[in-house]
Amino acid sequence: MVAAAAARRKRSRLAPRSPPATRPRAPPPQLTALLAQLATSVSLALRFASDRDLLLRPSQALALDPLLLAAARAVSRLLALLPLHLQTITLTSLSLSPPTPPPSLPSSWFLRLVSASPALPDSAWRDAFRMSRPAFYALLRSLALPDPAAASSSLALPADHKLGAALYRLAHAAPARAVARRFGLPSPAAAAQAFYEVCRAVADRLAALLDLAAPDRISRAVPGFCALSLPNCCGALGYARFGGAAVTAQALVDAEGRFLDVSVGWDPAEAPPEVLPRTKLYTSQSLVLANAPHGELIGGSVPRYFLAPACCPLLPWLVTPYRDAGATDGASKERIFNNVHAQGARLVRSAFGRVRARWLLLEEPWKGECQEALPYVVVAGCLLHNFLIKCGEPMPDAAAAPVDAGADAFADFEGENDKEGERIRDVLAVHLSLVSRTQ
Repeated sequence: MVAAAAARRKRSRLAPRSPPATRPRAPPPQLTALLAQLATSVSLALRFASDRDLLLRPSQALALDPLLLAAARAVSRLLALLPLHLQTITLTSLSLSPPTPPPSLPSSWFLRLVSASPALPDSAWRDAFRMSRPAFYALLRSLALPDPAAASSSLALPADHKLGAALYRLAHAAPARAVARRFGLPSPAAAAQAFYEVCRAVADRLAALLDLAAPDRISRAVPGFCALSLPNCCGALGYARFGGAAVTAQALVDAEGRFLDVSVGWDPAEAPPEVLPRTKLYTSQSLVLANAPHGELIGGSVPRYFLAPACCPLLPWLVTPYRDAGATDGASKERIFNNVHAQGARLVRSAFGRVRARWLLLEEPWKGECQEALPYVVVAGCLLHNFLIKCGEPMPDAAAAPVDAGADAFADFEGENDKEGERIRDVLAVHLSLVSRTQ
């Protein structure tokens, strides 16, 4: 036993001793004070963004929100590194999450906008929804969205909340999470559901604004092109790519930039001559343009027709510019015709540009399952464009559209021209040449 006790004493002398427990060093007081000031600043900024968001334009709010939330998360992580007793002192009076509005304010940005509307300039509604307040409520009446109490309603939200959330997302390419927060929706999924529900309602309720076969729709387009010295012209055809060049759209517009026909969803790799024969416009043009008087000009008669870009084939009802007219004399009938034709082509580009400038979501990349819905959303954007022209709303600047300069570039058609199409174009070119001499 004596020997065993001696052995234990020897082992205890040889065993390493644990270092004495030490308290974590407290950070310098200056650092603690700095973190407290930083946390206070972020908290106040979040409070301002929540309570005074009507002072911010939507683009400013959407840019500021993620920055503030990222700053709040970063400050929270820094504060978590402090000793526990200092965390308590620093965080007791601070909130680093989006604050709820005080009881004196409505619970969402949209309700605050509605309640403050009598004192707000109309530009506040145009900034938010790309239309005035009267146009917003006229659209709401036209769409007849289901009431939350209706049994058929798929989303139990007030109709004005659905419409506002959808227009806000379409106008600003706002994330569904941001839309849900600003409109008091229960989740980002509810914001997405409201968006697609409104797009379907636009396509259903406003479809008549794109009915090319409606009575007098074509005949009303003729006078606008006569002002360009293009007799019997009924519209200008053009092409564009949307959704980050995810789909190709074909559209026909009148001289006021109103869409007469839209066909969307074509493979962006396909050329317009491949797309055109498969569209409703191609199959219905004979009926749409039939039974109309021909225009009698020097050199022959001209039936009703549409202008088309150089990427399309020349047909008796589809008049394209001359090839290589730049090599001719500046006073040649070919050059004069192409100059006037270019004015008509600008109508289509301008209409597409205004849709893009008004509805920024259409220029965002669309991928996966969402891409399947893009054609319907583009059509909805064009229908809303027509609706706002009807309401007398000011048009956005087409040049402000955020589009790649080469996104709408299509190769010229290199096939054979239709002989009757050539005759019609030559008659128009002679007419325009004579008109230019009298001006």
